[in-house]
Amino acid sequence: MNKSELIEAVNANLGEGSTKKDAEAAVSAVLDAIATGVKKDRKVQVIGFGTFDVRERPARVGRNPKTGEKLQIKASKNVGFKASSNLKASL
Repeated sequence: MNKSELIEAVNANLGEGSTKKDAEAAVSAVLDAIATGVKKDRKVQVIGFGTFDVRERPARVGRNPKTGEKLQIKASKNVGFKASSNLKASL
């Protein structure tokens, strides 16, 4: 499911009287709130769905697959997601 399909699904759940523009605004608001929460608090927990958090990867030595030359890979931060037990059980 991509973002436009998600917007269509939200629009269908909102029922009669809602527009695709309303659904798009709702989806964008939720995604923006999650992004802001992860930046500010480093963790966003949605009970019954899962947790978004910042995960740090340390610096490490890698290899260029073409030449085999060693190179230094910088430390980085990524957003991770851990599904709740309810979500896992529904799969």
